[in-house]
Amino acid sequence: MNPLPGGRHYTQSEKNIMSSPEKKWKTIESGPHTYEEALHPVVRKNYGKWKYHEIPRPGVLMHVAESGDAIWTVRAGTPRQDTVDMVRVLCDIADKYADGYLRFTVRNNVEFLTPNREHVEPMIQELESRGFPVGGTGMCVSSVAHTQGWLHCDIPATDASGVVKSMMDYVYQEFKDMQMPNKVRLSTSCCSINCGGQADIAIVVKHTRPPRINHDHLATICELPKAVARCPVAAIRPTVVNGKRSLMVDEAKCICCGACFGACPAMEINHPEHSKFAIWVGGKNSNARTKPSTMSIVAHNLPNNPPRWPEVTEVIGKILTAYKAGGRPWERVGEWINRIGWKRFFEETGLTFDDNMIDSYRHARTTFNQSAHVRF
Repeated sequence: MNPLPGGRHYTQSEKNIMSSPEKKWKTIESGPHTYEEALHPVVRKNYGKWKYHEIPRPGVLMHVAESGDAIWTVRAGTPRQDTVDMVRVLCDIADKYADGYLRFTVRNNVEFLTPNREHVEPMIQELESRGFPVGGTGMCVSSVAHTQGWLHCDIPATDASGVVKSMMDYVYQEFKDMQMPNKVRLSTSCCSINCGGQADIAIVVKHTRPPRINHDHLATICELPKAVARCPVAAIRPTVVNGKRSLMVDEAKCICCGACFGACPAMEINHPEHSKFAIWVGGKNSNARTKPSTMSIVAHNLPNNPPRWPEVTEVIGKILTAYKAGGRPWERVGEWINRIGWKRFFEETGLTFDDNMIDSYRHARTTFNQSAHVRF
């Protein structure tokens, strides 16, 4: 018999079952449960059969099904770095008002679903009293999609969560109200790889110098081919230093993205003075009204200044103030900029333009199909 790990051998019956062309065993699922089990019964009953929805007030959604069933959703902001005690508080609120059902959104909001309209107002009052602001629906500044920062990420140049806390304190009322031209989606990334993704306004770390290589450690802790492959502009090359295999960086080609640091900790790029912040605007993922768009840089070399990052918050405030005053209904930030032009954008926001903001990237064709719109 063939031995199994641990010394056990296949029995003859097991060998017969495995060699049979017919499947004589039952597959036992060991992965995650289906998401349908977590849906509220009213949602499960009317899945894909919704007639319309409304936003009766900021932070509250009402969905009405073709069957006539209605369900209310109350959305509240959370700090994202959630403690066990905080999750227990949220679960207690769900048990009390929402039949035990809640869910977290991609932007770290928590939503409670209830078919009982009379539960909505007391639920809002309890959430607010516990420090969870109700809002984030409709034409507001939504919560921030952001990366892990110092708490979990292995290559952060700053604390994304701390930057988010500082920003959301500043735009707290805009989260609770619906006074913007359209929803404003924010993102924050703790390194230049930008796990936060495209957004109306994004705060991304900008390294201002190439990585510094520790040749004594590199050969023993890094896989050299992997580090070379991580560079998007082929600026990393093999070399020999003091008789040991190592790597070198062509600083004329290096774009200071920091991708190599994730593959090789001996290529340190993070620095409290040389790792700064940049603000990007105009990103959009959806096909609504206009095609998706990538972001453009409008401010950079902002100091990495914890714990409140006042310089970053100030720039975000200038952009939001100008957009709120000048944007037309339903215009996203990028659409507003395209309408008024970049010259007027910098005039309205009071930001300073310099030649480092000129988009000269031509690696992809200019007609790159980034839209699902049908074109003939």
